[in-house]
Amino acid sequence: MNRVLFRPLRVVLTRNKGVQMSRQASSYLIDDPKYSFLKDLGLEKTNTGVFNGKWQANGQIIPSLSPASGKVIAEVQSGSPSDYESCAKAAQDAWHMWGEMPPPARGEIVRQIGDALREKLQPLGQLVSLEMGKILPEAIGEVVEYIHVCDLALGLSRTLPGTIFPSERPGHVLIEKWNPLGLIGIITAFNFPVCGDVSVWKPSETTPLVAVAVTKIVESVLAKNNVPGAIASLCVGGKDVGQQIVQDPRVKLVSFTGSTAVGQQRRFGRHLLELGGNNAIVVNEDANLELLLNAAIFACAGTAGQRCTTTRRLLIHTKVYKEVVFRLTKAFGGLLTRIGDPLLADTLIGPLHTPAALEAYKKTVAEIVIEREGYFVEPTIVTGLAHDSPLVKTECFAPIVYCIEIPDLDTGIQYNNEVEQGLSSSLFTENLASIFKWMGPHGSDCGIVNVNIPTNGAEVGGAFGGEKATGGGRECGSDAWKSYMRRSTVTINYSSTITLAQNIKFGDE
Repeated sequence: MNRVLFRPLRVVLTRNKGVQMSRQASSYLIDDPKYSFLKDLGLEKTNTGVFNGKWQANGQIIPSLSPASGKVIAEVQSGSPSDYESCAKAAQDAWHMWGEMPPPARGEIVRQIGDALREKLQPLGQLVSLEMGKILPEAIGEVVEYIHVCDLALGLSRTLPGTIFPSERPGHVLIEKWNPLGLIGIITAFNFPVCGDVSVWKPSETTPLVAVAVTKIVESVLAKNNVPGAIASLCVGGKDVGQQIVQDPRVKLVSFTGSTAVGQQRRFGRHLLELGGNNAIVVNEDANLELLLNAAIFACAGTAGQRCTTTRRLLIHTKVYKEVVFRLTKAFGGLLTRIGDPLLADTLIGPLHTPAALEAYKKTVAEIVIEREGYFVEPTIVTGLAHDSPLVKTECFAPIVYCIEIPDLDTGIQYNNEVEQGLSSSLFTENLASIFKWMGPHGSDCGIVNVNIPTNGAEVGGAFGGEKATGGGRECGSDAWKSYMRRSTVTINYSSTITLAQNIKFGDE
């Protein structure tokens, strides 16, 4: 195996040491004037991580750490099993009022939530950057995505469809009616910490402050409209809270974003899964290489490789393989001076999020990380591995990309489809026939099938999700709203007789 790496440095892990020093000195970043935006969001040194119409928690204290420095930002008191129970009960009770509210009235409240988020766009983005580690433009973009989802929901509130079908029976009508499901359990991952249902939200334990800040914003809008706050309940917690959500029969749908391993848990009830993605870009022989390289830098290295849609594999045609690897190596080299504090304007790559992520990176490349405080690594290009190598077929949530040579597009499609996940993919080509083969029945088997753009950075209008071990769910966009609602077929007899379908005669007429 050949590795194209940059600047060999010794491994120095300083983050745990930094955390220890922070605690000893009782110096939290929230007390530093540099991070005054934290208090602008209503955050305190110790925050309550459970909301069910009122803020109260009885679980352990969780320190929220900045992955760029290892220092404690602030603390959050998590929820206990009894706290989850109070959230679920309060949300269920609130459902009776919320479910009866007309969809346009609910849409108006969602519109106000979007406006409230717009007012806090900058500080919320700064918090996401500080707590998660993604650079500020991406963090602000995440909040913008939340706002766009509010805009999408607002429009949907006045356009929710229903269908009338012709009946074969005289004096009968068939109607298809959609209603909200009720109580929804939402379990989200760290990398994106942000329908008429009520919800209990369990965010990642490593980004609890984002969850608290967002819930405070939503709470203010609900209170202004005299709507029970419990419709948007929050319960920060660990695996025990997640298990309660999954096993709770009151929860009509569990929406889970995270790893494929965790998503394999079974429940008797509806679920919506958005899991891992071992995504590939296929580079055809006629690809526009300037376009490709501009896309690949963000696709492979953006968010330090910590998007479910990050490009993990480059499947490159033999005729352009050497040129692409050479030029990508040079482009990655230019990123090295722009690795650093994600809040700084010149930074393009922030840190990995946790110690576990750093260990996974080290285990994968068995090489080096950057000698500095925090969990920073260099974008890494790996060549010389077979397309079906266990390393290539295993998703590592870090900025590592495997470059693999292919003789033709058919082989590229085969390699793209041979991994267990099926989230995102992209083909770079100027050939119209290749495009339609790529998007056809024998093309990419992913939920997202792009052409001449990166695998990451989806818009909210299109259905987002993947196939195979990615879970098959669609979280947002297009008709994804159907996952959060129940469909009823209603047959109404407005005649004076009983007529059976399929011309069945039963007994005397």
